[in-house]
Amino acid sequence: VTTWPSLLCMAATWDPGAVRAFGVALGTEFAGKGANGILGPSINVHRVARNGRNFEYLSGEDPYLGAQLAPQYIQGVQSRGVFTVMKHWVMNEQETNRNTESSNVDPKTAWEIYYPPFQAAVDAGVDVAMCSYNLINQVYSCANPKTIKDLKEGMGFRGFVQSDWWATHNDTTVNAGLDQEMPGIAKKPGPFFGTNSLKAANPLDVNDAVERILAVIYR
Repeated sequence: VTTWPSLLCMAATWDPGAVRAFGVALGTEFAGKGANGILGPSINVHRVARNGRNFEYLSGEDPYLGAQLAPQYIQGVQSRGVFTVMKHWVMNEQETNRNTESSNVDPKTAWEIYYPPFQAAVDAGVDVAMCSYNLINQVYSCANPKTIKDLKEGMGFRGFVQSDWWATHNDTTVNAGLDQEMPGIAKKPGPFFGTNSLKAANPLDVNDAVERILAVIYR
């Protein structure tokens, strides 16, 4: 395997062409290993300078820069038949107390500062969005109907939303728009997306989740 530069290093190039070439090379290696997806790009706009994961984020401190570079990564990787996962949706700005802190953001600020790289990724055809550990306006990201509606309806995202590991917190998140639960249950044995909970969920929401996942597989 190749030791690739961090995405913050790629952001520091200010070079869409270099990021596109990076994405093609990365997708080629992942495809060669038999992978069908990659958990990237990370595109949050920096808010907290001490955030331990800032090095992962392709946007740096600039939503415009992120919006220019994210499509290049996505289209480069996906040109090799490997789906991309934009993360972490959304306002995931610090590692300190990451499972309990709430990022409180008004809609105008969200659309002008934090959403543009994600909107650009959606427009570029990103397949998956990973929701984050933090709360947004006091509601967990993976169970937040407001921000997931912004993603699916406001931005026109046609892929599926998957949780980060250990980021699903209750049985009703499929009704809020979460499409796929990844492993890791902090306070409950077994998955939240189990047979009984899915039977109790709105069947339209379950069908929508299934269709979105199958569409990515087909694509």
